[in-house]
Amino acid sequence: MKKILVAVAVVIIIVLTSGIFFIYSGRYNIAATSKDSAVAHWLIHTTMKRSVKRRAEGITPSKDFVLTDPATIRIGFNHYREMCIICHGAPGVKPREAHAGLNPQPPLLAAKLVKGMSPAELFWVIKNGIKMTGMPAWGPTHSDDQIWAIVAFVKQLPTLTAADYRAMQQPKPMKGPGNDRDHQSEAPNTDQHDYEANPDHAL
Repeated sequence: MKKILVAVAVVIIIVLTSGIFFIYSGRYNIAATSKDSAVAHWLIHTTMKRSVKRRAEGITPSKDFVLTDPATIRIGFNHYREMCIICHGAPGVKPREAHAGLNPQPPLLAAKLVKGMSPAELFWVIKNGIKMTGMPAWGPTHSDDQIWAIVAFVKQLPTLTAADYRAMQQPKPMKGPGNDRDHQSEAPNTDQHDYEANPDHAL
């Protein structure tokens, strides 16, 4: 038994020493243009998914908050257009240039993959962000109701067409639990892409 313990201790010391040497050698390429290996990608992605799933357990919106309410979805749309479309795109709208230079690249939330995330998981990610990615934490600047409104809109993204998204850009009243103001929604944000004038922005 003593020999086994000694052997284990030696292996641990070798691994730790090798790891420290590798870190200080500067051999690891931290450039965003350098793609991760399949093993590194699996390790990081799986760690992220399991972390989010665990921390999202038990998260629910307030009892009077309905994620399918059209007013709530519109409020979420306005926040999404202001903060998220640059990296995540939308139906008929490509993300901005920064998307191509990020590693890992932000997912296109209009894709069906967002259906695999529960509302609670989306809420946790939007509120807390993800370390070592371009995903910021919006919790410090947004209320829980505002974040739930964004979740409500994001859950609709896979079912929206480009025409649906364009229609949502028309000014309408902003009222609902995800917004602490009572006013008309802003006019379409012209710097987000003019579909007809810029057809190359269509997905």
